[in-house]
Amino acid sequence: MIPVPGFEGRRIAVFGLGRSGLTAARALKAGGALPVLWDDSVSSRMQAEAEGFAVEDLTVADWSGFAALVLSPGAPLTHPKPHWTVSKARAAGVEVIGDIELFARAIAALPDTERPKVVAITGTNGKSTTTALIGWVLKQAGMTVHVGGNIGIGVLALPAPTRGAVYVIEVSSYQLDLTTSFAPDVAILTNISPDHLDRHGGMAGYVAAKMRIFQAQLPDSTALVGIDDAVGLNIAETLTGRAGRLTLVTTVKHHNWDDWRVGFEKTGAVTAIDGILASHGEYVCNLSIARSLPGRHNAQNAAFAWAAARAVGVSHEAAVQGLMTFPGLAHRMEEVGRLGRVRFVNDSKATNADAARQALSSYERSFWIAGGRAKQGGIDDLEELFPRVVEAFLIGESAGPFAARLGDTPHRISGDMASAVKAAAGAAAATGREEVVLLSPAAASFDQYPDFEARGEAFRAAVLNLGATPSGHG
Repeated sequence: MIPVPGFEGRRIAVFGLGRSGLTAARALKAGGALPVLWDDSVSSRMQAEAEGFAVEDLTVADWSGFAALVLSPGAPLTHPKPHWTVSKARAAGVEVIGDIELFARAIAALPDTERPKVVAITGTNGKSTTTALIGWVLKQAGMTVHVGGNIGIGVLALPAPTRGAVYVIEVSSYQLDLTTSFAPDVAILTNISPDHLDRHGGMAGYVAAKMRIFQAQLPDSTALVGIDDAVGLNIAETLTGRAGRLTLVTTVKHHNWDDWRVGFEKTGAVTAIDGILASHGEYVCNLSIARSLPGRHNAQNAAFAWAAARAVGVSHEAAVQGLMTFPGLAHRMEEVGRLGRVRFVNDSKATNADAARQALSSYERSFWIAGGRAKQGGIDDLEELFPRVVEAFLIGESAGPFAARLGDTPHRISGDMASAVKAAAGAAAATGREEVVLLSPAAASFDQYPDFEARGEAFRAAVLNLGATPSGHG
């Protein structure tokens, strides 16, 4: 746990007692604060009381007595409308913050000689793999590394800071909206595409939330910005005059490449084009031999990981070795098994079309399992990749709309995961070729599963039930 100082003897309202809320309350209490907890769920309130926390109905509390409101990232800060706790806090002049901001203040309170480094990663897609990959590379290089945040362990539940340690933190747009002083030594923005627009009031609000990862960085810090998309390129342009080092990361050769580079002459560039990782035009390594990093999107993840590792002092050789030995991440392009000449790949984390694009682009042909609760636009943006789909097997609420959008692309409505896996396996095996059955849903999981992890595990179970030989993460 990371104790949070600065609120000694003061009452702090904590709303939302999921993983981040309870962890924040524990960290505040360890730092000497007096957290006052509330949640709409009776069972969550009972758990808090069982841990000895003060539980108080914040709807009738005297908000003038609170020093801050620690808000769950699941509660809206601004849109569609502010959560009622936010309205009460603002009316009383109480600041509204989240667990990442508490983490930032705990780190900032340490003496310079004791302060660990922080690498923070955000973006629409790829942030979890990039986070895990950076953590792996740094650990393989012998560093003390703590990985958490929006991935795995809540940030304040990570081990207390020690000299020389590095925190590798995935942060969501919801979490960033609740920060004011978060100042990572290395801040990474992987990419931007429309997502969570209802919570940010549109694309401009979403982009603004993501850009908060750079807002408090110090002059000796590093910003790594993915510029494969137009939004990322625009963000990079706005950051060119900032203090600190700016490095651009891309997997595509941009139009008017030489002119483009002149426009960013004060920045560095790390490229991962056609499988070759390069920095400032100098060869780094061949990513095609990194078995757990297939596809252009993983080349981008690798470029970020290499650049981040170098920024915190890892040698070139150690960084490359870490990339080559990465075992992969569950539910992200994870090979879960083989049956004869058929491979089964679990990309359940692809909860929108942009994420599914990355997976579909990685294979010349695939038997595609897709569907769930559709995001805005469904699979409209994937039309150019339909020729790579030998046949689609559709599940969940969006099966009908996805079928209509696929048109002449071979498809069938399977309904549930087990039926889809069985049918896809049979169709793939019938070709007699090396084939891939790819779960990349391009939709949320909430129609049939509590989260994408449960959906991925259902896929894995269905594959193994067919008698497939299990694979490690790949």
